[in-house]
Amino acid sequence: MDEEIIKVSPLPKTWIFDIDGTILKHNGYKIDGKDSLLQNSKEFFEQISKQDLIILITSRSEEFKESTEKFLKENRIRYDHIIYNVPYGERIIINDKKPSGLATAIAINTERDKFCNTKFIVDESL
Repeated sequence: MDEEIIKVSPLPKTWIFDIDGTILKHNGYKIDGKDSLLQNSKEFFEQISKQDLIILITSRSEEFKESTEKFLKENRIRYDHIIYNVPYGERIIINDKKPSGLATAIAINTERDKFCNTKFIVDESL
């Protein structure tokens, strides 16, 4: 699969990631009895600017809060908030465009258990 390149503005960003099948193996905590990172997910998180906000969402119940957050901490996956008990269906983001025309919402659907093959390039003209 070819790497997708998306141009983004230099403004601070909000990143929203699903956990299972996106950063971690889907249901690994149930199937294998433990979580495991998907290839390249840790490196991607390390490249996110410290100015940016990271929100993780998951259909996992609060029952798995302690073990999930412990795993993320041990693996140095930075985040600001985690929302548990998220419904299984579509995640819909609605946002306005800047007066300049800058689209302020980007959606990427990845293949399950494969971290996104996307490179974000800052375009100072945006």
